[in-house]
Amino acid sequence: MFDFANSGYTTVVITAVFNAYFVSVVAGKAPWATFAWTCALAASYLAIMLTAPVLGAYADAHAAKKRLLALTTMGCIASTAALALAGAGDLWLAMALIAISNFCFGSGENLIAAFLPELAEGEAMGRVSGWGWSLGYLGGLLSLGASLAYVSWAQAQGQSAAQFVPVTMLITAALFALASIPTFLFLRERAVPRKNVRADAAVIERLRATLLSAGQHRDLRRFLIALVCYQSGIQAFITLAAIYAEQAMGFSTRDTLFLILLVNITAAVGAFAFGQFQDRLGHVRTIALTLTGWLIAVLLAWLARGPALFWVAANVVGLCLGASQSAGRALVGYLSPPACTAEFFGLWGLAVKLSSILGPVTYGAITWLSGGDHRLAILSTAVYFAAGLLIVLSLDVARGRARALARDDG
Repeated sequence: MFDFANSGYTTVVITAVFNAYFVSVVAGKAPWATFAWTCALAASYLAIMLTAPVLGAYADAHAAKKRLLALTTMGCIASTAALALAGAGDLWLAMALIAISNFCFGSGENLIAAFLPELAEGEAMGRVSGWGWSLGYLGGLLSLGASLAYVSWAQAQGQSAAQFVPVTMLITAALFALASIPTFLFLRERAVPRKNVRADAAVIERLRATLLSAGQHRDLRRFLIALVCYQSGIQAFITLAAIYAEQAMGFSTRDTLFLILLVNITAAVGAFAFGQFQDRLGHVRTIALTLTGWLIAVLLAWLARGPALFWVAANVVGLCLGASQSAGRALVGYLSPPACTAEFFGLWGLAVKLSSILGPVTYGAITWLSGGDHRLAILSTAVYFAAGLLIVLSLDVARGRARALARDDG
């Protein structure tokens, strides 16, 4: 249910609406506008990278995952609603609010992921993660559909983007708040606080131990490197899809919303379908299959000169998007020591956030340096997917799982 609740933020704010609004209205289509957007996101991801392991260690030491999740949720909802205040020329306000809201979203994403091993047996993590990710895309559809309905009505009334986009931020924040209620009513914190240690010492010591032990978990470490590679490509697509559609393909705001709506449907189907088969197909094969699909999608998007082929590419992205994200989260849980899930999912979050800096900033820098060549920028993401695929194929999951179960956490 939390996957359902928080997905509206990424779908509407990061992927479909506010990113294109930031470039065209807030930044006035300046040559550096896309780069500025990626820099605001990069700042938030850097902050998450610096704090995620500490938050994870604190959550484990104090059994505080749910309390911290409540704080980050409220922060994301409030700052998303405040984005309604950002209009033409409000560059620094918009960048600050994006950085704050995305920091809260990303921190909450790490915390909710740490509940996964409490909710599923080791062999079922892929299926349960797939359920959550597919429900997440349905939640994104709800927020996107509500926003699309309002935008369609507003445009029929002759309103401009500067008038209707702020309202979509309020819609997204309200739906996030309402849909998160079941999580805080029914999800139990099953962990217990660690006794006989000073709180600050426990956090520091657990963090130190996590960083040291990560080097001992060879396959987990290798997969985290692969994750950084292929997630760099994924994050470029997520954060810049609407910008690419409008700037390279000439889509209107309404066209882009329809496109993202359909992609969310195929993403939900992909996450659910792959989740059902992942535990039987195998983690490596599942991820390798989706990364191959990503490479095909990149090529199709680069070749597209009209809407038809681009729509095909977008739906291939949808099928691979949910599946690759869900499979990656499940594999981290599978390779992590059961007693330290929050800490190791903190490292997962660190890897994802590092990729969220590399991928979008690479794309933004290429568009800036090439004078706005979005096709060259989208083609560059293939390098990230190919590198991730090569590393994933070298994993020994059975060895990694055995090492995780053998760890003595005292």
